[in-house]
Amino acid sequence: MERSIQTISPEEAERQRFFTEEIRSLPQKPSSYFVVTYGCQMNAHDSEKIAGMLEGMGIHEAESREEADFVIFNTCCVRENAERKALGNITWLKEVRKRNPNLMIAVCGCMIQEPGMAEVILRQYRFINLAFGTSNLHKFPELLYRALNANSNTVAVEDRDVIPEDLPIVRARKEFAYVTVMYGCNNFCSYCIVPYVRGRERSRDPERILREAGELCENGVREIMLLGQNVNSYGKDLQDGTSFPSLLRQLDALGIPRIRFMTSHPKDLSDELIETMAGAKHILPQFHLPVQSGSNSILHAMNRHYTREQYLDRVDTLRRAIPGIGLSTDIIVGFPGETEQDFRDTLDLVDRVRYDSAFTFVYSPRVGTAAASMAGQIPPDVSSRRIQELIRLQESLQQDTMKRFVGTEEEVLVEGLSRRSRSEVSGKGKHGISVTLPGSEEDIGHILRCRITGLKNNTLTAER
Repeated sequence: MERSIQTISPEEAERQRFFTEEIRSLPQKPSSYFVVTYGCQMNAHDSEKIAGMLEGMGIHEAESREEADFVIFNTCCVRENAERKALGNITWLKEVRKRNPNLMIAVCGCMIQEPGMAEVILRQYRFINLAFGTSNLHKFPELLYRALNANSNTVAVEDRDVIPEDLPIVRARKEFAYVTVMYGCNNFCSYCIVPYVRGRERSRDPERILREAGELCENGVREIMLLGQNVNSYGKDLQDGTSFPSLLRQLDALGIPRIRFMTSHPKDLSDELIETMAGAKHILPQFHLPVQSGSNSILHAMNRHYTREQYLDRVDTLRRAIPGIGLSTDIIVGFPGETEQDFRDTLDLVDRVRYDSAFTFVYSPRVGTAAASMAGQIPPDVSSRRIQELIRLQESLQQDTMKRFVGTEEEVLVEGLSRRSRSEVSGKGKHGISVTLPGSEEDIGHILRCRITGLKNNTLTAER
């Protein structure tokens, strides 16, 4: 079926501005809000947009959700645990409302876009005032206005692929910013719900991206992270021939001190992208390259479109071009049909690559995906044993791989005070690894040069 992909029209934008002003003038609107975010960086950035719209309505952020008059859950449905946790916290707020009858509750994000979830909300969670999907984010002012004037819950889920431009944003940090370059995914990995809840791939106009990044640079932002479900596919739907490597070269020329991006699909990792990174001044030497499995038979069942040999070739090419590059990955164990040998193949690949970090998961069936109905579902006790073995291996290798930084010079963008001491600060080094070093609150938001002296758990320690 042909899908309609469009940006928000000027008429629609004006309509939402109207509802923003209407809410601003309401005497009975909530006075404070709190956004609870689950899931990926894309969700975190969507929460910044929700905060921006709420501030425009004259509703300001509370210190905690317990103090807020309006609590918004921005949900994730990629993993079953994230969905269960969100629903548990939402149910908990039902009890909070007994103490605060005026409390408003909204649920948005990927979970609401999941097929059938809107009906569940209507049936089982009637105390929720407002629920809306990812395609309705730009209509939040209108939906909230309806909810404030309704006697029943307001639910809105659309099945269309929108590029939401020019939404107000309240950035969580002054020195760091997310910049979305594309939305959606066309890969349809057999375990993944993302194409169904985030829609098909659609690239933002490069001029809009460059303008946003340029303004961030002028406003003192020191680092941007480019976001997309598969940034390597950026530009395939554009008519001007812009590709992700060419976009990166233009962004690099703006002079933003630090540029990162995620996530990349191994099948689309081109030599041109690697060469662009190697020759750039501001693109950091870090790459998140999800492998998911080290077994060719499981990769085929996952519909990943590459082999372990091709993946290892991409890793080797990255490391030749960018010596010392920081590599991280995602790995799933317990996928349907995974044998002991398949799992051993994954352990072998992890041992060969030696990642700086790995996000490891037990396979979680998602209704509507191909893998959910596959034969050979793995018993929980087997999946649990395998994930623990994988974690132990990764932790031991990680300690070894991080030793390569000891004695080297590093530049750290300070994010905040250390949890352990007010005379220390912490932040991310160029390779994406957390670093703790001497400092004070005045250093937050600045890039500090330091010398790595040791490591503790998953964190490097340094001196200035």
